[in-house]
Amino acid sequence: MDKFSYLLPANAAGFKDRYVTKVTECISHYSTGIRGEIGLIGLPFSKSSISHSQAGEAPNTIRDCLSNITTYSGEWKMDFKDKMIVDFGNVAIHPINTEESLSRIYTSIKEIIDSKSCERYIMLGGDHGVSFPSIRAFQEKFGTIGVLQWDAHHDVRNLKDGGRTNGTPFRSLLEGRFVNGEHLVQIGIRDFSNSQEYHGYTKEKGITVYNMADVEQEGIVPLVKQEVERLSKEVDFIYLSVDMDVVDQAFAPGCPAIGPGGVTSRELLGSVAEAAKHKKVKALDIVEIDPSRDFRDMTSRLAAHVMLRFMYIK
Repeated sequence: MDKFSYLLPANAAGFKDRYVTKVTECISHYSTGIRGEIGLIGLPFSKSSISHSQAGEAPNTIRDCLSNITTYSGEWKMDFKDKMIVDFGNVAIHPINTEESLSRIYTSIKEIIDSKSCERYIMLGGDHGVSFPSIRAFQEKFGTIGVLQWDAHHDVRNLKDGGRTNGTPFRSLLEGRFVNGEHLVQIGIRDFSNSQEYHGYTKEKGITVYNMADVEQEGIVPLVKQEVERLSKEVDFIYLSVDMDVVDQAFAPGCPAIGPGGVTSRELLGSVAEAAKHKKVKALDIVEIDPSRDFRDMTSRLAAHVMLRFMYIK
């Protein structure tokens, strides 16, 4: 008889049900030649945040939350236990140099695309500043790109007051001509969270903006479906950027810029799932979670479920 030991590897689950598969069991670390449906990379950068933030800790916290989630969807009546996630790890961020860190993110995203190891991609931030190098890399690899941005803020601040920050990614993309204004859709923009100057800038650039009143009146899922269909006729590739502060503070207390009047967790999950149905939607980033401010990982757990709605489409 084989000798039995109660010793477990560090961090291993203490209980295993033979009929249950957790998402973490579907993750393989990247090595040459490996292939999977989803590529995952952490962008643990938050030094460009204009408010105090430890969002750089979020990628690993979100990964940890996947260990609590099963691969079975009762709503879709499907089990996704055979879908492989290739984890490329985290980008090594420079300790003090913002531009160097953004350059490293840009280079790393291009490398995972060139590896041809997966069909779709998930980037875990970090603050929203990581979206600039990430979207730029995808645009250069795939051509004309459309972006759906879930956010309470426009994130088109000027670059003179502080340089590139988590409030400037979309201005950087527009002014660098990596994204055309008519190909950027902002969803969930919240009242008393922006300035008239920057609202005017979005109009000037032709950005489609849906504020929370629009979401409430028209419904977030129909709006997303409408815009994905429109973009799909005009672009080669669609990228989803989810700033978690689009969610009401009651559901996402771990965001540096929490506020009332945002979308519900269910609205976020439903709208991301709707967008992910389209074949041109190939990439997702999730940003602006500070685990040190969260309560029982509520916000990171929600982010993990956003990942699943993107990965596990019908």
